Amino acid sequence: MLTSADTQPEEFRILTYNIQVGIGSHRLRHMILHGWRYVMPHGQTIRNLERISRQIREYDIVGLNEADAGSFRTRYLNQAHFLANKAGYPYWEQLVTRDLGHFAQHTNSALSRFPTEKVLRHRLPSLMDGRGVLELHYRVHGRLLVVLVTHLGLRRGARLLQMRYLARIVNQYPSVVLMGDFNCVAHSEEMAWLLSHTHLQAPQHCPVTFPSWRPVVALDHILASEDLDIQEVTVIPEPLSDHLALGARLRWRAPQEEPAGRELAG
Repeated sequence: MLTSADTQPEEFRILTYNIQVGIGSHRLRHMILHGWRYVMPHGQTIRNLERISRQIREYDIVGLNEADAGSFRTRYLNQAHFLANKAGYPYWEQLVTRDLGHFAQHTNSALSRFPTEKVLRHRLPSLMDGRGVLELHYRVHGRLLVVLVTHLGLRRGARLLQMRYLARIVNQYPSVVLMGDFNCVAHSEEMAWLLSHTHLQAPQHCPVTFPSWRPVVALDHILASEDLDIQEVTVIPEPLSDHLALGARLRWRAPQEEPAGRELAG
């Protein structure tokens, strides 16, 4: 776990976490036996969220996937708001990506220690509504940073369309972090397309995050623009969801350190 003593003033820490609505699957059998928890309230949710809050509190910006905005299955608890309060984050935002009324409210959410200067909410192309990207503008150590929190589709064709949409957003800004559950690995065709059509960079090492009880694939990713140095990427090994939380320590590069610019495809 990173602590405040581990970072310099030009550094900051970010985390992406698919929290699986707080149902707490951390064994293969839980995916079958606990499936009802996706639609029904249960007593373990609060305890799981409290444990998650202890995992995430050392970071500066946290992106959440599958946090419920307050519905029957969570006893109308807004999970992002709950985690922000428990972990001590003064700022939080969310985008409801799949609105099933009183039954379920899937979101992409963000918690932050930096004030939010601007928020935009985008719907990503998909055969079924339910995929989106939450765009947040922060002033981080005096420099403007755009953070994009997303959760991509299960089908490769849909992800390619969604990557093209994301590239158009990314290429509007010089300093960007894109993070979330991409549902694809680092060497996939769609990831290669995104990296070749934007100024985003992937870390040299992509830790595996899924399934949390025996991780074999890296589905969760943190990408950063070339004016940011990805110092460290780690997972939090305690499984409180079907995904592990993925964290990174980023450092602003001095202007002379930044790579020469290149023309980016739209």
